[in-house]
Amino acid sequence: MKNLFFGAVALGLLGTLAAAPAAAQGTVRRHMVYFNDKNGTPFSVAQPQSFLSARALARRTRQNIAVTARDLPVNPAYVTQVRNVPGVQVRYRSRWFNAVVVECDSASLRNIAALPSVRTAQTLNRGPRPVPSPSPSAQVPPTLQRSTLGTRSQYGPAFKQNQIIGAIAMHDAGYRGEGMHIAVFDAGFPGVDQIPAMQPLFAQQRIVGTRNFVDGGTSVYLRHSHGTNCVSAIAAEQDGFYIGSAPRASFHLCITEDINSEHPIEEANWLVAAEYADSAGVDIISSSLGYTTFDAPSRSYTYADMNGRNAISTRAATMAARTGILVVSAAGNEGDDPWHFISAPADADSIMTVGAIDSLGQHANFSSYGPTFDGRIKPTLVSQGVASAVLAPSGRAFRGSGTSYACPILAGMAAGFWQANPTLTAQQVIAALRNTATLATTPNNMLGYGIPHFVRAYNALNPNSPLAAQSAAAGGAKLAIFPNPSGDGPLMLALPAELRGRALRVRILDTRGATVSQQQIPATTAGEAAVRLGKLAKGSYVCEVSAGETRRTATFIQQ
Repeated sequence: MKNLFFGAVALGLLGTLAAAPAAAQGTVRRHMVYFNDKNGTPFSVAQPQSFLSARALARRTRQNIAVTARDLPVNPAYVTQVRNVPGVQVRYRSRWFNAVVVECDSASLRNIAALPSVRTAQTLNRGPRPVPSPSPSAQVPPTLQRSTLGTRSQYGPAFKQNQIIGAIAMHDAGYRGEGMHIAVFDAGFPGVDQIPAMQPLFAQQRIVGTRNFVDGGTSVYLRHSHGTNCVSAIAAEQDGFYIGSAPRASFHLCITEDINSEHPIEEANWLVAAEYADSAGVDIISSSLGYTTFDAPSRSYTYADMNGRNAISTRAATMAARTGILVVSAAGNEGDDPWHFISAPADADSIMTVGAIDSLGQHANFSSYGPTFDGRIKPTLVSQGVASAVLAPSGRAFRGSGTSYACPILAGMAAGFWQANPTLTAQQVIAALRNTATLATTPNNMLGYGIPHFVRAYNALNPNSPLAAQSAAAGGAKLAIFPNPSGDGPLMLALPAELRGRALRVRILDTRGATVSQQQIPATTAGEAAVRLGKLAKGSYVCEVSAGETRRTATFIQQ
């Protein structure tokens, strides 16, 4: 499974046909058939409610995005012409590509190509139809390592990955994704309907759409558990056990990936899932999938194809962004492989491409590098993707590594940030997080613009009503630091209760234990205190805060 990055809207409304039941085992080829035009279509941009939901139109209106001819459904007469060719089954329609995905043999495809409405066709897969994967109740991807997890307050093992990007402070400020719709594209979601930490989604009816673009229909609690792992990082909520980054958001779960083979048909699935998301009014797409090489005889991509214009999934991601959706894509896990660079659709323009770091803010060696072939900086941002905590279909928490997990963790924070700043466009959300990240002024093609933080981005947009740095962490027994990694500004200390109201001595120690900075801070009853670091070399440091015999320490990274 090369492209899984480990380490209720009516179908007819959406411009995507309900997929037929899966064909019997045998040789089944799928093709994308492109039409010449949309001439004669009964649909009109003046009546978009016939093919876009009210929520989709509202998203566009908020962002001043017009409905254009690109959004019009495929001309039904053209679809009928194709369907009437003997031996052809139409699987899906694509508004954006003005195309249909069909199943047929080579002879039938030649007959389709002869139709006057058809411009060209592209074969999406070859060879025998793979047998569907089982959907075990406790499947754990074999490339992930288990570990014993500690707990911290309500968040359990998810505490650190939320803290790094400010999601805990975001929740404490009252933003947990309420009212935001997130679509997760993946290979399956077994156990999501049974995991105790996911039950609030069902009790509050926040699973608002499910689509299986591999087998057809709406059954998604099956196939591979990678999607379960990813959605749990956003959506799970069980106090004292695990809390995701946007646990009160609403979700659309879409199976687009077939782990048994690797062909461009999966990119076509991604495309029609994105069109479904657009039509349904989704705000954010979280996709931990990527495409570089395919099984023979399908043509693989090269790095030159990672230019934001070639790959099917890349073009689809760009079009989704143009409809006002915030597309969040994993960068890929090829950083230490010969491929090395990001994959599709992570090379798309106007999306948020997410790389991976560890809990100390250091680049994960597997996290794919930029730039795109045409020279754009990638990834956009990074979040924790080393030893990230996620849930298995059994409900058990475990740790795994990959940009797969960095992506949904950050997508959830972006959802809460957009909820807190509802007048922003999707592109302004990306800009706000990027412009306040730790490497905002010195981005690179390893970490992009660095680590974003909810509070820093929120305060930049709302200077007259700033939020405290990390109030949720301040009530605990440990010292917490924000931002971490730190930049040129002051280091904010979230003080445990026993240090509040007392004069404090602060020492900064290097890795040898030598004191490189120290200062006194007057007594304060507030939960936070600021420390001026002065000039520190890049590296890892320990911040020691003491009052009398009480001493607390925390490690941070200076960048």
